[in-house]
Amino acid sequence: MDLWNCKPRRFWGNHWNSLTCKCLALIVIALVVRSVLFPCFSGYNLNNNLESVRIQSRSSLDGIRREKFLEVPQIVWGLNNQKIAFARACLTARMMNRTLLMPSLSVSLFYKEIDQLQPIWFDKVFEFGTFNSRCSGFVQLGHYTELLNRMSVTELQKGSGRKWTVERDLDQLRQFGKGEYDEYEVIRIVGKNPFLWHDHWPIKDYAKVFQCLVLVDEYKREADRVISRIRAVGREARGGSESSVSVPIPYVAVHMRIEKDWMIHCKKMERRSNISQICSSKEEIIERVEKIAGLSKPTVVYLAVADSLLEDGKILDGWKEGLLPFEKNKLGVRQIYEKYPYLIKSAIDYEVCLMADAFVGNSFSTFSNLIVLERTQKMNDMGVATSCNIDVRWPSYAYNIMGDNGGPRRWMTDMSDKSLQAISYGSNKISC
Repeated sequence: MDLWNCKPRRFWGNHWNSLTCKCLALIVIALVVRSVLFPCFSGYNLNNNLESVRIQSRSSLDGIRREKFLEVPQIVWGLNNQKIAFARACLTARMMNRTLLMPSLSVSLFYKEIDQLQPIWFDKVFEFGTFNSRCSGFVQLGHYTELLNRMSVTELQKGSGRKWTVERDLDQLRQFGKGEYDEYEVIRIVGKNPFLWHDHWPIKDYAKVFQCLVLVDEYKREADRVISRIRAVGREARGGSESSVSVPIPYVAVHMRIEKDWMIHCKKMERRSNISQICSSKEEIIERVEKIAGLSKPTVVYLAVADSLLEDGKILDGWKEGLLPFEKNKLGVRQIYEKYPYLIKSAIDYEVCLMADAFVGNSFSTFSNLIVLERTQKMNDMGVATSCNIDVRWPSYAYNIMGDNGGPRRWMTDMSDKSLQAISYGSNKISC
C-alpha cells in the first residue's frame, strides 16, 4: 500500500479512511521527530545523554564542577592558620576543577595533642551560602549530602620531608586532576594539615577567598556589640558632642603581642634569622602608637590580646593623655568572650580589629598579617593603590618596625606577591 495515496477526509480531523493509514502516518511522524530532535538517542546512547543532562544540571555554569569533589583533613591550629589552610584547600580544589566538600575546623587550640582537638563544621562559624554566593565562579563548597556514590573515592597521599619539593607537589596535583583519577567522584587528600601544604597560588587568589568569609549571624552580632561598646566609650570621652549614630566615633585597634608564648617564640626567631625587628615590649608599642600622626584625640585604643597568656597584667598603664586604652575587662565585654571556645573568641577579636579606623599590629604575626591583607584589599576595591604617603580610610601600621617620627611604619600588603609566604611566616619587608 502506498502510504501517500491514503487520502483522509481531514488530515487533522477525527476521521480517517483506514486504521492502517492512521497508524503508519503516526509512525512516520514519530520517526521524523526522533531523527530531527534526537539524532543520537538510541539505546545506550539515550541513557548516557540523559545522565549527562542530569549531571549538567548539577554543574556550575561558571566552570567549577559540582559533580566532582575534593575532601581534605580536619583544619587545625589557630584562627589565622585555619583561615589560610581553608583558603589553600579551596584553591587546591579550584586547580583540580572540583567542589570542596565542607571541611571541619577546630574550636580548640592544640598543636600536638591531636586527640584533644574539638571539631566544628565550617558552616557553624562562617556563612555557607554567603561564601558560595561571593565566591561563585572562583571556588565552591559542597555538602556531603550531594554525593551520589560514596564508594567512588580515591586517596591522594600528601608527600612530606625535604625531598617532597614544590615541583613534586604540583606535579602530583596535576596528575590527580586528569586521566583515571578524574573519573572518581571524590578525591580524598590524606596526610598533613593543609596549612603545611606547599603553596602554589598568588596572594590575590587567597584574598578572593578571604573576602568570601563572613561570620554567622550569632558571632557577627557579638563582634558588633563589642564595636558598639568601644564607640560608645569614645563618644562619652568626647563629652557626647558627637551623639549621632550616623557618625561613628573612630577607634584604634592594637594587636598587642606581648604574651609569654609569643615572647619566647619571637626571641627564637630573632636569633635564627638575625633580625631584631620582631619582638616589641609593651613600652615600645605604647611609644610608637602615641606617635601616629593625625589621630583625633581623645581616642579609644582597643588592645586585642590573649589575656590568659599575659605575664604583665598592667597593659593599661603607661599610656599618655588622649589615648584611652581598653581591654575586655575594662570595656565590660568579657562575658561576651567567655561564652565561647578559643576559635570563636579569636574570630570576634579579628572582626573588631578588621573594622577599626586604624589598626596597629606586628608584621611577624599571621593574625596581624591577615587583617592588613583584608584592609589592603578593601582599599584596592575603592581604587586606592597605596596608603603609604596619603591619608586613607583604613590605615594600618606595624609597631615592630619604626616609621616616620619614631612611630610605627605604615603597612600595606604587597598584592603582587606570588605566594603567601610573607603572610604565613611574617616579614619585616612591608610595602611602605
